[in-house]
Amino acid sequence: METTAGGTGQLLAISDLHIGYPENRALVEQMRPETDDDWLLVAGDVSESVADVRWVLETLAGRFRKVIWAPGNHELWTHPKDPVTLRGVARYEHLVDLCRELGVTSPEDPYPVWEGPGGPVAVAPLFLLYDYSFLPQGCATKEEGLAYAEGTGIVCTDEYLLHPDPYPTREAWCRARVAQTERRLAELPEDLPTVLVNHYPLDRHPTDVLWHPEFAMWCGTTLTADWHRRFRVTTMVYGHLHIPRTTWHEGVRFEEVSVGYPREWQKRPGDPGRLRRILPMEVGSDDRGAASGHGGGRGGVR
Repeated sequence: METTAGGTGQLLAISDLHIGYPENRALVEQMRPETDDDWLLVAGDVSESVADVRWVLETLAGRFRKVIWAPGNHELWTHPKDPVTLRGVARYEHLVDLCRELGVTSPEDPYPVWEGPGGPVAVAPLFLLYDYSFLPQGCATKEEGLAYAEGTGIVCTDEYLLHPDPYPTREAWCRARVAQTERRLAELPEDLPTVLVNHYPLDRHPTDVLWHPEFAMWCGTTLTADWHRRFRVTTMVYGHLHIPRTTWHEGVRFEEVSVGYPREWQKRPGDPGRLRRILPMEVGSDDRGAASGHGGGRGGVR
């Protein structure tokens, strides 16, 4: 476990930058820390292109004291337009190597400890995927859930571009990642609080406002439903849903920090590129969400 002083800085977060859109790339170009000690959490979906991921992480690592990255599903796609054709675990490991080259903390590195305001807390970037256990109402199996989703036209693009090689299925990869990560988190000191950073929420409740609830199948796993209690979580940071907001669950703060697609953020008031402050906690944090984002538009594009 790496200990790094945060000075008088802030622990900030953002996700779902999707810089394949020029408008979103412009947001990243404008992102700056407020102090020399600010850390930045990037909770996945930077881009489908490895070159774009490199540009974003290199740009941000040159500005912030520390950048911590957790992968989203889009980074793991083997997209036909990306010259990097690696699949599954090999693609993920390639991205981890990229992070190490740039000095960015990934889920495979020691968890740093934020010693700044609101600390100390261990900041743990996670890579867990999903296992189709957030099933639509009335569905008892993955097969039933997928059939229902296909009937509504809301099928995640992961089904075509996110390959689990060498695992036989995405859910098998997910279960392996959950077991490995659970062991690491259990080794942290029992008196040390945590900030957990994952692309997907660790509990299903944030998906309750999706316009198309069947999309929840691609949004996490029930295997992590008690982690916010077990691992002394002060804030669970996530993205993926494109519904930026704060919710509270069993006394624990869940913070979605997504930017999302231009067609989504252009409809919202305020600054779309605003970095969300995780620590010290913002005064008046509450549920600021709206039922938009993933599942609120065309099927098969996510």
